[in-house]
Amino acid sequence: MKKLGTSLLYTTGIILGLTLLITLFNYFNILGYKVVVIFKIIIPIVALFIGGLMLGKKSINKGWLEGLKYGLLVIVILSILNYLFLKTGFKVQDLCYYLILTISATFGSMVGINYKHDEEPK
Repeated sequence: MKKLGTSLLYTTGIILGLTLLITLFNYFNILGYKVVVIFKIIIPIVALFIGGLMLGKKSINKGWLEGLKYGLLVIVILSILNYLFLKTGFKVQDLCYYLILTISATFGSMVGINYKHDEEPK
């Protein structure tokens, strides 16, 4: 549970930090609206990859399973927040986006567990 909490903290920090940075760039007209929309899609994908990477480094084995659990946990949290605060219905685009987020977290965890094994002394 501690591993998931740390990964969630990394993911939340990255999302909030990069979103603030992109918002400031948009406010001062450094970035256009279309670029902001693209970053709005890319930032959570990168954040979940890094969160999965951190989770994979701390896992013992089966990085893909840890990443899948992590991705599904984040999707449940995002779905609950989406339905509570935005009160929007479920769309096919949401399903595709959530699938991409899950794949990103799973892939990040798989890379993280392999990266950890490369660092160990032989």
